Amino acid sequence: MKARPFLAVVLAAVLLLLSLAAAGWWLVLQRSPLQLQHQPLVSPRAARFVPRQAPLSLYLLTDGQRPEGYARAVAPGRQRRQAADAVAGLRDGAFAAAGLDYPAELASWLGPELGLALLANEPGGAADGWLLSLRSRDADGARRFLQRFWQTRSLAGTDLQISSYRGMGLISGRGALVGTTPVPIATALVNDDLVLIASGRGVLEQALDVSQIDELNQAASPSFQQALGRLGKGAVLLTAQAEVLGSWLGMPAQLTGPGAVQELVASLRPDGRSLALEALLLLAPGAAGPPPAPPPAPTAAAGDGGLALLAALQGQSDSLALVQQPSHWPELWQPLLAAVLRVGEGGGDGLLPALVAAADPGPLLWSAGSQGWLLGTPVDQPDPASLEQGLAAQGLTAAPLPVEGDASVMVWTRLEAPPAGRRIGREEGAVLQASLAGARASQGQLAWWGQNLAVLQEQRESRQTPRLRLAQLAALDQPQASLQWAMAAGPAQALLQRWSTWQLLSGLAGRPLAPAVQGLSLSLEPGYGDTNSDSYSNSNSVHLSARVGFG
Repeated sequence: MKARPFLAVVLAAVLLLLSLAAAGWWLVLQRSPLQLQHQPLVSPRAARFVPRQAPLSLYLLTDGQRPEGYARAVAPGRQRRQAADAVAGLRDGAFAAAGLDYPAELASWLGPELGLALLANEPGGAADGWLLSLRSRDADGARRFLQRFWQTRSLAGTDLQISSYRGMGLISGRGALVGTTPVPIATALVNDDLVLIASGRGVLEQALDVSQIDELNQAASPSFQQALGRLGKGAVLLTAQAEVLGSWLGMPAQLTGPGAVQELVASLRPDGRSLALEALLLLAPGAAGPPPAPPPAPTAAAGDGGLALLAALQGQSDSLALVQQPSHWPELWQPLLAAVLRVGEGGGDGLLPALVAAADPGPLLWSAGSQGWLLGTPVDQPDPASLEQGLAAQGLTAAPLPVEGDASVMVWTRLEAPPAGRRIGREEGAVLQASLAGARASQGQLAWWGQNLAVLQEQRESRQTPRLRLAQLAALDQPQASLQWAMAAGPAQALLQRWSTWQLLSGLAGRPLAPAVQGLSLSLEPGYGDTNSDSYSNSNSVHLSARVGFG
């Protein structure tokens, strides 16, 4: 009987130790940089000080140290220092562009939120002011920063003006934030833990005004809150109006003009060794609408057309795309479809893909590898006969060409003169030569259109699937998207290096960022929601998902 109390005490002690261990482990996990993968997207405090029509706002919903720690934690062993240095360089360069020294001035006190907004005096006008918000871990850190901030500039000759506005103390003057040219600067401390720095007293007073009026500030905007709910997770939040989509975000002109995209809300978060982007693009009233999603399938087999094409694809692929209803894409999105299919590259090589896409009700599979491009479609969509007129207008002639017993092979050729300066031997006969512009073969319920016979042979004989590209599409988890597109390292790096925003980031980091990219994938689909109650409904918005993979 005496053993029972003793066993009860031992059991209680063990349970207590296990509870303490579990609590300690939970605390460690919560503070781990890896939690950035699951960071919930919440409304930033600084959004109350940003007008709803601000051309651009950017929020980092963590402190400056965790992204660096995350890069070090997920990078391969030999690349951890290099990855951490790249992230730290990007962070330090961004603050240096604002005239702030992160290691010396901010690292000791900066808390889990910072924001930057570009402001305009006139709605729809060019940005002519800015507002920077820095959240402190404690009141002392923010106060010490402001004291040193103005002390340094006062010693440099800045005349300070101390005033009060809406019950808050403002300090303003002219100082050198960027370079040596004096510019207007104004600061305020909100609730002892939020530092506001603005490009002048007028900008700061405007920010304090809108913070008191819900109808004017970003945080109380119904569409802003709906977007946060749709996006769900993220360590970075970005909003942009139409006037900065081209100049700051590098979007093509056809998507930023009147009657196109009028607003963008996006979130960015790390996921393993990738960066995951989720974005909602709000279309202007009267816009052509988003690219179409797959139509409702009358049978299960009809709804699996895209999956069947992906499952049947063989051979190496550097660029792989699955397009739904390509013949029904609105004109607004046609340049994107042409870019995916690389129409216009390689001279006449883009003619056949363009005609097939224009006549195909979908789905359409595009793959490009070392042998050339390859298209996959249902066997009867489109009918090759429907393309004859367009091909004939370009001087192309169709002819059957049985290959290794396959009677379904058809080729399109063009008669051409030999290159200028080439001497024609007697054995070559006629001067005109036939060049191959494309070929087609059928396999069961699928048709394959290739740039040449070698591509069709690889599709027919290879037993190796493009595993990495298929894995990229699967990671997007958007099987019903209007467009799914995956690229290997080479095409991804080339595409990003042409993007002006990527060039800006590389400049801030002080090093090229593209060599670290190992792949890129994206999907595009109509937005979601009730058209009567949601700003981002499926009729007036587009949902973009993208993932950039790093080595």
